[in-house]
Amino acid sequence: MIRVWSDGQNAGVLDRHGARGSTFIYNRGIEEGRAVSMTMPVRLASWDQSIGIHPIFEMNLPEGALRERLRLDFSKALGTFDNLDLLSIVGRSQIGRLRYTSGDATLDEEVPFQSVDEILAARRDGELFSFMLHKFAQYSGISGVQPKVMIRDVGDAATLQNFSLGASQSIKGATHIVKFWNKGEYDQLAANEFFCLRAAEKCGLDVPRYRLSDNGAALVVDRFDLRPDGSYCGMEDFCVLNGYQTEYKYRGSYETALFKRVGEFLPDAIKAQELKKLFTLFLLNCAVRNGDAHLKNFALIYDDVNGPARMAPVYDVVTTTVYLPRDVLALQLDGSTRLPSRKQLLSLALQRCKLSEAQARPLFEMVADAMSDAAAEMRVYAKQHPEFVQIASMMLDQWELGLKHT
Repeated sequence: MIRVWSDGQNAGVLDRHGARGSTFIYNRGIEEGRAVSMTMPVRLASWDQSIGIHPIFEMNLPEGALRERLRLDFSKALGTFDNLDLLSIVGRSQIGRLRYTSGDATLDEEVPFQSVDEILAARRDGELFSFMLHKFAQYSGISGVQPKVMIRDVGDAATLQNFSLGASQSIKGATHIVKFWNKGEYDQLAANEFFCLRAAEKCGLDVPRYRLSDNGAALVVDRFDLRPDGSYCGMEDFCVLNGYQTEYKYRGSYETALFKRVGEFLPDAIKAQELKKLFTLFLLNCAVRNGDAHLKNFALIYDDVNGPARMAPVYDVVTTTVYLPRDVLALQLDGSTRLPSRKQLLSLALQRCKLSEAQARPLFEMVADAMSDAAAEMRVYAKQHPEFVQIASMMLDQWELGLKHT
């Protein structure tokens, strides 16, 4: 049995149910503002899941190397290792406002300190990830196949200590996400994402602070769900908003699972501007040729689960065709996973985002200009870092193809 906490308060209990499922029950008398998800309002009846755990509880479960490390460390002691077991391990440190403990435990979140400056200047090469994984695996409730961990920066600790006592649980939480790459698999992935984020930032999109380590081994990203007072925003990705578990992150079409769905959660007052942001981000993903723009790589954030939601800042944008030359869209658009043409994208803007041609066309030029500026910076960086030259050359070729196609 797992105790579920929302905004630092006990919200209810999650437990196994049936042969393969789970059930969640809210505590009696709980306030509506303690709802665990925009898709799961407070009610007397239980929320049952026939297979696995509910999408909101599964949202931050580690994948890839991080999950495997946790399996090796804990499966012998636990006897089993399903998603509920994994949640019990990483549940105290998560992206967003939810936390998890054993049924009789109190909530505490004590992530170890780690200097971000030390990571940025690190010369550990292949040893850096092993060191970070050993130290932070069980504090890293964050999804994604790419190797990554969550840390609490020494430099930010002094600032966090000045926050109100009411945020005491959050003060001890992670402040940054550190992403790595495996040699021989996705070479220079951190630098790849760095320059894709540069392009996004130059498009005027909201991008959290991000820094590339001196040797390109790691990308450090500030948590965008961490408020100035030390508490956390709510965050729900589009697997959750569609009622899908993580394994279905490639299901459906962008028209329905992303653009139509987002309209159901955005308030009318900001819907037009948020749809414009979403279209710009989608356009950029197509132009940089990111074939992994799946449902978990788009999200909404909010301060109040029953209040207005907005698009989350940009995250997880890379040029995947550098590694997978025949990569295609993660979901379907216009009935196909082929990278879309300018005509198809313009149609998407007009029909799904309710933009006029006069509003949509400048966005294409803005993305092109942003990528051109980011490409110039990439060339300078490649001259200074010979190990990045080959990937940089491939990225620039792919960006040129993407711009021509879109």
